[in-house]
Amino acid sequence: MHQTNTVPQTEWVEIGTVDAIPRRGARCINTPTGKIAVFRTQEDQIFAIENRCPHKNGPLSEGIVHGASVTCPLHNWVFDLQTGKALGADEGQVRTYPIDVIDGRIFIVPDLMMAAAE
Repeated sequence: MHQTNTVPQTEWVEIGTVDAIPRRGARCINTPTGKIAVFRTQEDQIFAIENRCPHKNGPLSEGIVHGASVTCPLHNWVFDLQTGKALGADEGQVRTYPIDVIDGRIFIVPDLMMAAAE
């Protein structure tokens, strides 16, 4: 499995393995700007988004993953894992983060995590 991104490989930092995340589940990584939820879909796609619903700050990592979306566990808002946009009648968006997967290892760019605070 390999997902391709345009960020130079030297800037990526390994954050874990695909196998450490259950299918249709998530794990969180702590950053200086807050938690990032890293999701694995049933089809083994990996996505990283801000772990805070803009509606009532629900922990999206505890939500239900369906397709390439997650439903907030507090009030059932649904977010597209690729774009971070709320789906359906809900309005709002969460920040997304580029992920790279190489040989089952997941990488993220630390500078982009810090940019979220700016």
